[in-house]
Amino acid sequence: MSDNTLVVTTCAFFAAQPDDVRGLSASERETLIVSSTQIDGKWVILSHYRDNIWQLDGFTSNVEMSRRRLDFNKIPSAFREVMKAMLYRYLRRGRRAGIRPKGSSTKVLFHNALPFLRHLQALKLDHIYAATPMVCGTYVNASKAYRQTKHSKDKPLSQNIMESRFQAVEALYELSQYTDDRMPTHPWPETSAAALAGLTGHGSNYISKTHLISDDVFCVLFERAYQQLESGQHLLDLRDAMDALTTQRKGQPTSSVYAAKNLQLGSLGWEGGLNSLNKALLDLRTSCYIVVASTSGCRNHELTNLQSGAHHRTEDDEGTIYHWMRSRSEKTDAGVHDWMIPEVAVRALRLMERWSTPYQAMLAAEITQRRRANPYDPQIVEAQKHRHALFLAVDPKINQARTLSNKNWNGRLKAFTKDCGLSWNLTTHQFRRKFANYAAHSRFGDLRYLREHYAHWSLDMTLGYAMDDSWGQHLDLELYADIQGEVEDIKLGVVDKWLGDESLAGGYGKALKQWQREPQNLLIFKDHASMLKSISESTAIRSNGHAWCTADNDGCVGNTLERTRCGDCNHAVIGRGHAAIYQRLYDDLKGLLHCTDIGEGGRQRVERDLKRCRDVLAQLGMAPETLIA
Repeated sequence: MSDNTLVVTTCAFFAAQPDDVRGLSASERETLIVSSTQIDGKWVILSHYRDNIWQLDGFTSNVEMSRRRLDFNKIPSAFREVMKAMLYRYLRRGRRAGIRPKGSSTKVLFHNALPFLRHLQALKLDHIYAATPMVCGTYVNASKAYRQTKHSKDKPLSQNIMESRFQAVEALYELSQYTDDRMPTHPWPETSAAALAGLTGHGSNYISKTHLISDDVFCVLFERAYQQLESGQHLLDLRDAMDALTTQRKGQPTSSVYAAKNLQLGSLGWEGGLNSLNKALLDLRTSCYIVVASTSGCRNHELTNLQSGAHHRTEDDEGTIYHWMRSRSEKTDAGVHDWMIPEVAVRALRLMERWSTPYQAMLAAEITQRRRANPYDPQIVEAQKHRHALFLAVDPKINQARTLSNKNWNGRLKAFTKDCGLSWNLTTHQFRRKFANYAAHSRFGDLRYLREHYAHWSLDMTLGYAMDDSWGQHLDLELYADIQGEVEDIKLGVVDKWLGDESLAGGYGKALKQWQREPQNLLIFKDHASMLKSISESTAIRSNGHAWCTADNDGCVGNTLERTRCGDCNHAVIGRGHAAIYQRLYDDLKGLLHCTDIGEGGRQRVERDLKRCRDVLAQLGMAPETLIA
C-alpha cells in the first residue's frame, strides 16, 4: 500500500487521469492514483497503480478491512500487469453501462476471475489473448467437473458460483479490449454465463429466494431475544459497576481486579461470575439485533449504519403514535431511509445506545490519538464512520472498536440459535424476508406477532401515516416490493390448495369446485401455473380466521360477529384447515340447545347456526356427530 501522501491538488487531479493505461509509459502508469480519501478537506492517497495491494473504497461499514483490498500477489505473475490494467479501467469507467462500480463489485470480480487465470496458468498460457473460445470451453468443463473438498467432500460447484465465475470471464473479455493484451473474441459467442451454469431453459433449478425462517424457530428466537431485553438494563447496570471497579483499581494486578469483580458480582446477586456476565452482554447485543431486524425489515448494513439518536416519533390527528428509525442504505445509493418500528424495537435501540457508550468512547480516543500522531492518517476517516454506531465490538486484529461485520454477525446468530437448542442455519438476510412475510400475512388476517405494528403497513403505497417534514418521508420502497412478492406467494399457495383434491365449503368454494370439473374451463390456460397466477391475481383473498373471504372489502359481519354466515356466502372459501373451528362451534352450539333461558328467538338462532356448521362439515367430507371435541 502507498505511503499516505498528501495530495495538494483537489479531486480534479484524480478526475483528470486517463480512463485506461494504453499508451502510458511505465513511470506514468505507476504514479496513477487508484484510490484516495478526504481528511479535513485534504485529499490523501490510499493506493497507487504501482502498489501490489490496492485499498478500495465504497464499502459498507459491515465489511472487514481485510476484505476491502485487492492483493495482486494472488494473481499468477504472468497476468498481474494485465489484471491491473483491466481493473484500473473497471474502477474508472465500469463496464459498457458506464457505471463506476463500488468496491464490493470490484472485489467480487477480482475473486471470481482468479480461478480462470489459474486455469490459464495450468495450461501453460501466459497472455490473455491466448484465451480463445476453445480454451474458455475447457474452463467451463473443468468448472463443472470440479469437486469441493474443504467443507463438503466431492460436492460440485453450485450453479450460482459457476455463473459468477463465467460472468467474470465475460467481464475480462470486455475489459481486456482497453489493454494491450486482448482476448480475441467473446469466450462463448453462442451462449451465456447463465446458460452454461444451467440457470436457463429446462435444466434450470435456480432458487433465488432467501430461506424463510420457520414459525417454530422464529418463535423461540424472538422469545429468547425479548427475554434478554427485559433484563437488559440490569445487565448494563452490572457492567457499569464493573467498569467503575476497574477505574478504582487501576494499576493493580489483573488477577486481583478479576477476583474483586467476581466478589462484587456475587454481592449484587449475579451468579456465574464475570465470564458469565460478559457472555450475557454479548447475547444482549445479539438479542437487540434480532428484535430490530425482525421488526424493521432492515438489511444488515442498514442496521450497522444505525447511529445514536436514530429513533424519532410522530403523532397523527387522532393521537396515534408512530415510531421511526433512521439509517443509511447503500443498496441503491438511496442514502437516508426511514423505517417504521414498534415500541419493542425502540426499547432495543435505547439499550444499544447505552450498550455502545464505552465503545464509542474508545473510538473518540482513537481519533484523538491518530490526529496527534498524523493528522492525515486515513484510519481517521475509517474510525469516524463508526464513531456513533450502535452495534460495535472490539476488532481483535487491530484492537480497536468497529461495527460488527456481516460475517461476524452470522457467526453470532448461529451461536445464539444453537444456545436456543435450534439447528436452523440462521443468517442476517433471513430477517428481512421474515418481516416481509409477516407484513404480507397481516393483509390476510393471519398475523401471529406484533399485530398492531404490522396493521399500520399499507401495500397500496398511500401510507396514511403521521409524518412530519423530515421523518417518514424516506421510505424503503424495495421493502414494499418484497412484501408484495410475499403477498403474491401466499395467494398462489392458497389458490393451489383450493384447486387441489380436497373438498371446499362456502359459496365461492363450491362454485370453484364446480367450475374446476368442467374441462373446457381449464383449457383456456396454457398450464397449471398460469391458471394459479390468473386466479390469484384476479381474486381478493383475505383470511378472517374461519374462512377465506374473497369480497372486495371486509365490512361483512361474517368476518366478525356472525361467523357461521360464511357457510353459504358467495364470497367464502372454507377448507379442511378450518374444519376444527366449525367442529368447536358445532359442539358449543349443541350445548346451548339445552339452555332454558335463551328464549324462542335464541333457540331458533342456535338451530340455524347448527345447520350452517353441519352443512360446512358435511361439504368438507366430515361427519359432525363423530368428530372428537
